[in-house]
Amino acid sequence: MNVVFRTDASLQIGTGHVMRCLTLADVLTAQGADCQFICREHQGNLIEQIRNKGYIAHALPALTEPAEASLTTKDEQSPAHIHWLGATQEQDAEACVPVLAELRSDWLIVDHYALDVRWELVLKPHYKSLMVIDDLADRQHQCDLLLDQTFGRDADDYQAWVPADCRLLCGSQYALLRPEFSALRPYSLARRATPRLRNLLITMGGVDKDNATGRVLEALQASPLPAECQITVVMGAAAPWLAEVSSLAKSMPWPIRVLVGVNDMAQIMADSDLAIGAAGATSWERCCLGLPTAMMVVADNQRYAAWLLDQAQSVRMVHLDTSLSNELAIFIGEVANSDEYLKRLSKNASFVTDGKGCQRAADWLISREEE
Repeated sequence: MNVVFRTDASLQIGTGHVMRCLTLADVLTAQGADCQFICREHQGNLIEQIRNKGYIAHALPALTEPAEASLTTKDEQSPAHIHWLGATQEQDAEACVPVLAELRSDWLIVDHYALDVRWELVLKPHYKSLMVIDDLADRQHQCDLLLDQTFGRDADDYQAWVPADCRLLCGSQYALLRPEFSALRPYSLARRATPRLRNLLITMGGVDKDNATGRVLEALQASPLPAECQITVVMGAAAPWLAEVSSLAKSMPWPIRVLVGVNDMAQIMADSDLAIGAAGATSWERCCLGLPTAMMVVADNQRYAAWLLDQAQSVRMVHLDTSLSNELAIFIGEVANSDEYLKRLSKNASFVTDGKGCQRAADWLISREEE
């Protein structure tokens, strides 16, 4: 089975779309599929990381000329995130044609908020089936399968956006997590039966272009975090504020390690007692492991999923604004003084997903291909 992924990472987009596609690609590859990627060379792209994992990644050049850049101007029918693409949908599709025509892909899998039915129809002669990975339910698609891993997402949310015969995999039971998360779930949940606050994890996204990590560290200085607590900060290799965060960490009253580009995030999360983290893809990782979390929205497209998790009391929402120091101080005071609150947060989070969504999606793709 030949599979081609069209997805991007950049300083603006972040890394989550590419990372979840890599996760699905790994599971499909283990079951005999041949997976390749098409990505644009945005600043902060992950093309080399994809290649380092053994996949072929076809690079589309970034369009930098003024006349070319103006082609991405949004009109009334354009996706809200069209500015992420770095080209028009038609230009992007035409650039993908040679790759798809040569590979004769069984599945084209697209994970990109800037692409919709217009892009899909241009490429329709060059793939057998199309899967869309989305979180927004805000634009038209002509696809055979759509996956939205948002907690609380219902298939009815997409009825107006996809063909009647499109198969919809909706809800956090389809969260695209690496296998190590479900493997470590029993260990992680068991250690939370006797809560403590000794290890704090801070992870504000693979790029963190606005330095939310630094703002969290500064806000923590006004909190009652126990003196014996150790802090782990995880950042991506392309994070533009990495040097500043590393410098700030050295001046903090707690021991802090700043880790970059980790490949054992599941173990780090499982060994943590509390997290301060961005909404987005890592939300499902933390929930799978029952990791109590103070969560912050760092992009508008995260608000809906974050609100649902907060309503379910699976996370504690705090706000990345002038109230951050006060909100973190109150939250940390509560968890430091109440084992029961930590246990309740962990239990509610663990109900969100069991971490086996990627295998569920892969099984469906393969079974459809075998029909």
